[in-house]
Amino acid sequence: MGNITLGRYIPLDSPIHKMDPRAKIVGMLLVLIAIFFPAGWYGYAILFAAVASCIMLAKLSFTFIWKAMRPMLVINALFLKTGTPLFTIGSFTMYSDAVFQTLYIAVRLLLMVMITTCLTATTKPLDMTLGIEDLLKPFAKIGVPAHEIAMLISIALRFIPDLIDETQRIIKAQESRGVDLKEGKITERIMAILSLIVPLFVSAFQRAEDLANAMEARGYAPGEERTRYKVLKMHARDYILLLVCAGLLAAMIALSVLL
Repeated sequence: MGNITLGRYIPLDSPIHKMDPRAKIVGMLLVLIAIFFPAGWYGYAILFAAVASCIMLAKLSFTFIWKAMRPMLVINALFLKTGTPLFTIGSFTMYSDAVFQTLYIAVRLLLMVMITTCLTATTKPLDMTLGIEDLLKPFAKIGVPAHEIAMLISIALRFIPDLIDETQRIIKAQESRGVDLKEGKITERIMAILSLIVPLFVSAFQRAEDLANAMEARGYAPGEERTRYKVLKMHARDYILLLVCAGLLAAMIALSVLL
């Protein structure tokens, strides 16, 4: 759980950190759409090279990727039962489709984890809020509360690392009291999980209440017109990023049609 990095901002001095949050958000969406096109292994190799280059430009580490992906890969390999049987161990049989489909999902999951983490790790929560709000402003004409939605998304992303840290703290506290979350009968493990979930929910609601009180004390009023200290401005590097991401999407569409 400590390996989850989504929502954690890492303050570094890199070209990606200096980019406009709107460009990064739109670029991420374009790449995420491109990932779901069946462009084959050549297409995914192109995407991987592009996303890996972005990760390196952002000066981020790759160590979190495998640990974050491992549970999904294991589940997929165990439950897919089509294709040619490769080997059998007791009552368990591994099928060829399970291997290839797991690899296919692994590549997609790898790319999604990389690109979303690159966004959250290089964008401050405040900048994320401003970027999402600006992107949603055109929908305000039809009654979409752009600022409120942007604030909710920003707060949700901001609280992910806090909840993970709180979960780890509760786990250590429960283990020090003799609660075993890994061994024992099913009923015992269910009770152990409940001893983890209940205080986590209580802590989450307490954090939410504290945040609400702090926002009220500072005069925050949803729906009211607000001024900004920081005004976002696009630069040449931001437009280049958008062009590259749009080019990747076009390339994936072309490969999916040709293959």
